[in-house]
Amino acid sequence: MMRYLAIILLLSSCSAQYHLNKAIKKGYKCEETGDTIRITTLDSIPVIIHDSIVWEKFITTKDTIIKYRTTYVPRTRYQERLAYKLKVKTIYKDRIVEKAQAKATRPRTRGNLSLLFVGVGIGLLLSYLFKFARDKYLF
Repeated sequence: MMRYLAIILLLSSCSAQYHLNKAIKKGYKCEETGDTIRITTLDSIPVIIHDSIVWEKFITTKDTIIKYRTTYVPRTRYQERLAYKLKVKTIYKDRIVEKAQAKATRPRTRGNLSLLFVGVGIGLLLSYLFKFARDKYLF
């Protein structure tokens, strides 16, 4: 019984997500960094002066704060394995698509038949010359 308990304890482990949630419960706050963007606009409003409408222009500025987190949360082994499988599949499919595109755009050329006929002709001529030379110069 003690042996099975030891095996169960060895096979179960805590994930990174479990430890992160535990730390957040105890008061951990993720690093929050922010950036401020200042937007300047030119506005105008109508003002009535001595029975005439005059547009007064004024400049307004607005600040916008963008917050983003810079905390790294490690992935579990299972998540890593799934990400790796997905990456391998996409690379494999991209390679198949590139091969198909290259095959489709490649011009189909047939062998040069005139070069084949010239080669056969030269071969026949040489065999005739060797046969003629052998008959004439051999005693």
